[in-house]
Amino acid sequence: MRALVKAQAAPGLWMCEVPRPTPDSGEVLIKVLRTGICGTDLHIYGWDEWARQHVPVPLTVGHEFVGEVVEVGAGVSGPTVGDLVSGEGHVVCGTCRNCRAGRRHLCAHTDSVGLTRAGAFAEYLVLPAGNVWQHKAGIDLDVAAIFDPFGNAVHTALAFPVLGEDVLVTGAGPIGLMAVAVVRHAGARHVVVTDTNSYRLDLAMKMGATRAIDPTETSIADAQAGLGMVEGFDVGLEMSGSGAALREMVDNMTHGGRIALLGLPSGPVSLDLSTVVLNSLVLTGIYGREMFETWYAMSVLVSQGLDITAAITHRFPSSEYEQAFATARGGRCGKVILDWAP
Repeated sequence: MRALVKAQAAPGLWMCEVPRPTPDSGEVLIKVLRTGICGTDLHIYGWDEWARQHVPVPLTVGHEFVGEVVEVGAGVSGPTVGDLVSGEGHVVCGTCRNCRAGRRHLCAHTDSVGLTRAGAFAEYLVLPAGNVWQHKAGIDLDVAAIFDPFGNAVHTALAFPVLGEDVLVTGAGPIGLMAVAVVRHAGARHVVVTDTNSYRLDLAMKMGATRAIDPTETSIADAQAGLGMVEGFDVGLEMSGSGAALREMVDNMTHGGRIALLGLPSGPVSLDLSTVVLNSLVLTGIYGREMFETWYAMSVLVSQGLDITAAITHRFPSSEYEQAFATARGGRCGKVILDWAP
């Protein structure tokens, strides 16, 4: 079968012929239909320091997908042949303290699809049946393909109650864009988004932002004043990984404000903790999706009419993966989709 492989310890990815996998007991075989390109995939393609430390070579990469179940292994009682599915890419150990307590998203021994085990940028993927999510009929295939990052957005956006609250989102990448739509759908009053990418600021407005500003041109304080806000933001969603963005967010929170941190900084970040302490701020780190509460929430949101399609801006056949990755790296895009149809 065709697969996009990190075949060498060097920048790039290679379309290769690899053996088609066979599901073992408790596993299913999925024919991949579409996949999404993630920021993690860009790190692996570029072979930066993080990728060199964490990704084994060779490895089929990719973890955002939608596909059809075509074979089930022994003992599988959930997914059946013909089901349209996506999957939770974090395969947990099941035996650590957090797993046994039902907190599987905090597993200390997670095996990750497309990072430490064979990924979804391929014609077929094997996944434990317990990691498979069955979609409801009629879902848009592009939306189904990005349930993984959509889950990150939902997990972050709903980390704190947002009904009637003023929300600041720093970073208008694809996950930040989807988070805008989620908090708006969940009843936020004002949603202000910051980014230095004008293309993505325009997308943020399409996703429901009240204001979308470049912080190098307009301060967050000025945006607040323009909206008639006097006490700061109630909830902050840090999606950029920028230390400067986090510091500005902290400076613009109301007393008792709550911040959910999803963006990964490229290095250590300095922060004036006296501001955090004196303003009684709450900061919490977000990783992945809560298994499987976030998946339930995603399906409910989509079934209730939440539309995230504006965040999907480019589609390529898998054979044009080089152009797709170049588009994703260029930044004038939202979510980029690869179609694995023959």
